[in-house]
Amino acid sequence: MRFKFLFKQDIQGAEIFQELRDKNVLIVSNHQTYFADVSYFLIVIHSALNNRPNKLSSWGPFNPKKHNIYYIAAEETMKSGFLPKLMALSGAVTVQRSWRANGENVRRKVSKKDTENIDKALQDGWVITFPQGTTSPYAQGRIGTSIMIKNHKPVVVPIVIDGFRRSFDKKGLKTKKRKSTLKIRVKDPLDINYEDSVEDILQQIMEAIEQSPEHDFMESVNKKEVVE
Repeated sequence: MRFKFLFKQDIQGAEIFQELRDKNVLIVSNHQTYFADVSYFLIVIHSALNNRPNKLSSWGPFNPKKHNIYYIAAEETMKSGFLPKLMALSGAVTVQRSWRANGENVRRKVSKKDTENIDKALQDGWVITFPQGTTSPYAQGRIGTSIMIKNHKPVVVPIVIDGFRRSFDKKGLKTKKRKSTLKIRVKDPLDINYEDSVEDILQQIMEAIEQSPEHDFMESVNKKEVVE
């Protein structure tokens, strides 16, 4: 398992996965690579459920205690090669992006079928999603995440990751820097007022995954202080 042997680990809060209910759980996170992030999430989750929280268990993914874990991924990305197609079998709920296709900005209606598939996944188990829909840091979140939250009222667990952009190429398939640290911080489930507007809920989500404009500003200040 390359995560365990090629990189250092900094995992915090994974014991939370042991306390969650079986269904209607939405895991939200920032996004740094196409495939490495979600692969790492699944290993961390299965390790925690195998009573090894905050560690990477080599046997965790091969002895899953929970089979109803899904993740939302762009259909275009998951059809981009043999390995992505193979990875899609691990629980991908593919969607057609309404704002981007083939590297260009587009505008099209959200697919009703995609929405129904996400609904079914939430009703059956846990769903991992990346509200920004892109690996670009501090990109604006997509309102579809908060619509999903208002409709289903799931338990929402925020995750903040770091180090993947330094460790892998953009796809997350090729190693870029060995011995770098992969960081993942699992936070307590959010206290959400489901009657709030979708805009307010999205703002709460973006703040929780530390991708709001305020966090972008603080990172800029920190970088400036380091240079000086």
